[in-house]
Amino acid sequence: MAAPQTLQRLHVLIWALIYGGLLTLILGIATARTNNLPGWALIGVGGAAALVGLVLIGVRSRLQVDPAQ
Repeated sequence: MAAPQTLQRLHVLIWALIYGGLLTLILGIATARTNNLPGWALIGVGGAAALVGLVLIGVRSRLQVDPAQ
């Protein structure tokens, strides 16, 4: 059970990680054409952030609102 405020914060975090990760991933792809090492670093960080966001969607789907609050 979780408080509604906690679920709202988790929701915001999930979408920030997904959109920020995908943006960083695209930036890494564009950078990798001219500079290999920073481009691949951005691809790795962006992909990892988007993946964490996707995993948190699964975590969020298992949480329920605390009826006491």
